[in-house]
Amino acid sequence: MVDTNSPDRHAEAEAVLGTTGVAHRDVDAAEATAANLAWWDADADAYHDTHGDFLGEADFVWCPEGLREEDARLLGDVSDADVLEVGCGSAPCARWLVSRGARVVGFDLSGGMLRHALDGNRRTGLRPALVQADAQHLPFADAAFDVACSAFGAIPFVPDVEVVFRELFRVLRPGGRWVFSTTHPLRWIFPDDPGPNGLTVTQPYFDRTPYVEVNAEGRATYVEYHRTLGDYVRALHASGFHLTDLVEPEWPDGHIRVWGQWSPLRGKLFPGTAVFCCVKRP
Repeated sequence: MVDTNSPDRHAEAEAVLGTTGVAHRDVDAAEATAANLAWWDADADAYHDTHGDFLGEADFVWCPEGLREEDARLLGDVSDADVLEVGCGSAPCARWLVSRGARVVGFDLSGGMLRHALDGNRRTGLRPALVQADAQHLPFADAAFDVACSAFGAIPFVPDVEVVFRELFRVLRPGGRWVFSTTHPLRWIFPDDPGPNGLTVTQPYFDRTPYVEVNAEGRATYVEYHRTLGDYVRALHASGFHLTDLVEPEWPDGHIRVWGQWSPLRGKLFPGTAVFCCVKRP
C-alpha cells in the first residue's frame, strides 16, 4: 500500500505557523483567507514532494480516487475554448488543458503553490497563464470564459460558497460549464482517518461548524468548511447554475494509494469525492 498519510506530513507547515490544536468554531472570510493563504504557502513544498508524482506535470486528476479527465470527459471538448481553473495549485490540470488546445488561465490564492506551477510550466513548455487571486473576488471580465473547473481548489476553504459561484457565473459565457470536485459531504461524519478508526460515525452531518486548526493564541492556521449535498445544490441554483450531473467516483480495483483520509478501506465502503457538473443558464 502506498501510504502518504504519515503523521508528520504537515509537520513543517504546522511548525512554521505555530499550530497547536484543533477547534470547531465560526471563522469569517478575512480570517479564513489569511489562514489558508499562510497554510498553502507553508505546505506547498511538502505537498508536492508527497503528491507530485500522482498528480503529474500535465495531467488532469479530479480526485484521490484517480479519476482522470482524459477518461471522464466531464468538461467536453476544450479545444479552442477559454478555460479558467479555480485553485490551480501547481497547475497540472491547466497544462493538460493547454495540451488539448484550450486557452487557459489558472489562479490560486497561494504564491507558494504558483511557484511550483511556474516551475512546471518551464519544465513542460506548456504555459497556461497564472494569476494569484482569491476565488471570492475574481479579477476577470464578465463572460470571459467558456469553461471553469476546479479539482479540490478553493471551494472547501471559503465561508460562503455562493459568493464564489456568483463570481464564476459572472465570468462564464451563457451555456458555459462549471465543474468542480470536492470532498464528499458524507465524509464529514467520519474521523479524518484512513484506517479502521475512520469507519465509525463521530460528527453530525448537519453540523456545519468549520474545522479549524489554531495556534497558541487561538488564531486560525487552517480552515475547512463543511456543506451538505443540499447546500451545494441550493447554492448552485441560487447562483444561476443548472446541475447536470453529480459524479461520485468509485474506488478502483488495484488502487492502493492512501491520501490523507482517502484509502482503499474507506473507498470500498462509501464515497470520498463529489464532482458537481453544471452549466450557466442563459
